Amino acid sequence: MSTIENYHAHVYYDLADREQALKLCTDAGQAFGVKIGRMHDKPVGPHPRGSCQLTIGIEQFATVIPWLIVNRRGLTIFTHAQTGNALRDHTDHVVWLGPSETLKLSALG
Repeated sequence: MSTIENYHAHVYYDLADREQALKLCTDAGQAFGVKIGRMHDKPVGPHPRGSCQLTIGIEQFATVIPWLIVNRRGLTIFTHAQTGNALRDHTDHVVWLGPSETLKLSALG
């Protein structure tokens, strides 16, 4: 297995859920010090709809993921390892919180 550098948790949202997603990401940043990415109101890369990325350190995974499970309030969160192999990281090294969605894997090159 490749070495895991960190994890990305992509909080998916539609415009109607944008404020809820922003609050979840902001709360995670304040509670755990995870890096919060931009709010993308439209699909970006392989992601099928709006999303905000949280970067979770290896040592934070066991704490942040359970917190996201309890606090996601119906939002879907796509989480994946970062090993340097983008295709495998988005297909094999994944955890879905909520229903899974179809990714645009062609965007990974």
